[in-house]
Amino acid sequence: MTDDRSPRLVWTPEGAPRSGRFDDVYFSREDGLAESRAVFLAGCGLPQAWGGRLRFTVGELGFGTGLNIAALLDLWRRERPPGGRLHLFSIEAFPLGRDEAARALAAWPEIAEAAQALLDVWPPTTPGFHRLDLDGFDAVLDLAVGDAAWALAQWDGRADAWFLDGFAPATNPGMWSETVLEAVAARSAPGARLATFTVAGAVRRGLAAQGFSVEKRPGHGRKRERLEAQAPDGPPPPAPDGPVAVIGAGIAGAALARALTALGRTVTVVEAEGPGAGGSGFPAGLVTPRLDVGEARIAALFAQALERAGDLYRRIDGAVTAQGVLQLQSGTRDEGRFARIAVQPLWPMGAMQPMTAEAVAARLDQPVSVGGLWMGTAMAVRPPRILETWLEGVRTVRARVGGLTPTDGGWRLMGPEGETVLEAAQVVIAAGWGAAALAPELGLRPVRGQAEWVEGGRSETAAAWGGYAAPGAGGLLFGASHVRDEAATDIRAEEARANRERLAQRLPRLADQVEILPTRARAAVRATTPDRLPFVGALAPGLFVLTGLGSRGLCLAPLLAEHLAARMSGAAGPLPAELESIIDVARGTQPAGRNGAIRDGAIQGPGDPPCA
Repeated sequence: MTDDRSPRLVWTPEGAPRSGRFDDVYFSREDGLAESRAVFLAGCGLPQAWGGRLRFTVGELGFGTGLNIAALLDLWRRERPPGGRLHLFSIEAFPLGRDEAARALAAWPEIAEAAQALLDVWPPTTPGFHRLDLDGFDAVLDLAVGDAAWALAQWDGRADAWFLDGFAPATNPGMWSETVLEAVAARSAPGARLATFTVAGAVRRGLAAQGFSVEKRPGHGRKRERLEAQAPDGPPPPAPDGPVAVIGAGIAGAALARALTALGRTVTVVEAEGPGAGGSGFPAGLVTPRLDVGEARIAALFAQALERAGDLYRRIDGAVTAQGVLQLQSGTRDEGRFARIAVQPLWPMGAMQPMTAEAVAARLDQPVSVGGLWMGTAMAVRPPRILETWLEGVRTVRARVGGLTPTDGGWRLMGPEGETVLEAAQVVIAAGWGAAALAPELGLRPVRGQAEWVEGGRSETAAAWGGYAAPGAGGLLFGASHVRDEAATDIRAEEARANRERLAQRLPRLADQVEILPTRARAAVRATTPDRLPFVGALAPGLFVLTGLGSRGLCLAPLLAEHLAARMSGAAGPLPAELESIIDVARGTQPAGRNGAIRDGAIQGPGDPPCA
C-alpha cells in the first residue's frame, strides 16, 4: 500500500489506536465497545429492527479497526432471526493491516470470537471491493477500500441501517460531504435507521435535506449528544423469488448454484451430459488473471476475481494443488510489461514479482532462458473437486435443452423434441460454448483446446507461457492447443505432438520426464467474445446469461456468479458498478422481448412455429 493510503497509525500511551492522518482516535480504550453498542447498535434499533427478517443489510462509513462490525456480529449471532442472513457493507479509505487490527480488537475479549472471525478473513489493503465470508455468523461483508463518495456510487445495495463512523467532521470533512450524505440516502431502504456520534450542524442539516428525520439523543461517555435519523418509510421493493434453473454444470453453473443457494434460492441445474462435460472437465486447471496494463477496469476486474476465487477454492479440501503460478516471458516486451504489472496497486504486496531467467530456472529446476512473472495469488486447482463440492445437494436434471419459451410465471425449458424439461421463475444460460445455440445474438466464437494428462508427472511449480503445466492430484496437465472457430472435440495426434513440443521448448527437463509416461488426451471448447470479456446479465425478463469466460473461467466464475445471483435476487452484489459495465451482456446484444421465445439460437415471436 502506498503512503497516501496509510492511516499513519500511532498508539496512545493507554494502548488506543490513533490516526496520525486525522489526529483522532479510532475509539476510547476505556469504553470503545460500549460506545459502539450504545451509539450504533442501539442507535439503529438493533436487534429489534431485524426481527422476522430473512435478510438484513447494514452499511458503514469508517470500517477502521472493525470494532463496530465485530460488535454487530456478536449481537447477530445471539439475537438473529431464524434463517436470517446478514449483509454488511463498509467503507475505508485508509485501511489497517490485519496485525494492527488484531492488536486493537484484543482490548475486547468479550467479543473475541466475532473479532477472530473477522481477522481470519481480513482482506489485503488494495483498493476496490473485497468480499469476506463470515460463515459461522451467517453473514457476508463487502469491504470497499477507497473514497466514500466513490464507494457509495459503486455499490448497488440498500441498507436497512447505517453506522456513520468516520473521523470527526472537523478533521475529515470529505466523509460528511453533501455528496456522501446524498449517496447514503440513495442507498437506504425504506425506513432505514442511521446512527452517528456527531451532532455537527452541517451533518444534521445535510441529513434533513436528504429526507431523513433527525433527532439528537443523549451521548455516551464524555459525549453529551449523538444523532439518530430515519429515512422515509415505504413498502420495500419486491424481492425476486421462485425456483431458478441453471443450464450447465461447468464452473459457471456450479458457481451460480453455490451463490444462489447462499441467497436462499431454490436451484435446479440442467446438464446434458454431466458436471464438467465441457471445458471444466479437465483434471487440473490454472486460476490466473488476464494481465492488463492498458485498461485499469479490466485489470481491476481480474484482480478482484482472482482474490475471490482464491478465497473460495482454498476452503475446499483438496481443491488447490499448487499455490502460485509462474508466467514466463514470451517476447522481449514482456520484461517491461511484467515490471509495470508488478507495481499496479491492485495486487497485495509481493503478489506479483518479476523474475530473471536465472531465478526462473532455479524455481522450476529447469534450464530456462527467459524471465518471468511470479503470480503468488494465482494457483492450480482440481476442477472436478470444485464442481463436486458446489453441486453437492443441488437438484440436477440430466437433459439437453433445445429451446426456451416464456410462461406466465417465468420460463419453460424444452428438450430437442419440444418436450418440457422444466419450468422455473428464472433461468440462467451458463453452458459455456453450449450457450451459443440458445443465444446466438451474443456472437460467441468457439476455440478448441486439447490438453494432455500424465499420471505420475509432477512439477512443483505451475507455469504458463503460450502453453501451461498444471500440477494435479497424482499427475500433470499440459497443453493446450488453441484452434479458433473449431468446435469439434475429437482427439488429434498432431495437437498432442504440438503440446509435447511446446512443453519441450520451455520446460525440457519436465518434457523428458513425461515422455515415458502414459498419456491421456482430452479436448473441449472455450466460448469467447469479441473483446475477450464475459457476457453477464439479462437477455430478457427472467432470462439471464453467464458465458464467454474463455480460458479464464476458473478465475472469473466465482465472482461473476455472485454478482449475477445478487442481481437476480434483489440483493447487494460484490462488484463495483464501473466493473459491471464492462461485462454487461447489453454491450453485445439487444435483449429479447418478453413475449419472444428462444429455440436453437433464434428469437421466436408468438406467431412463429412452436418450439420443438
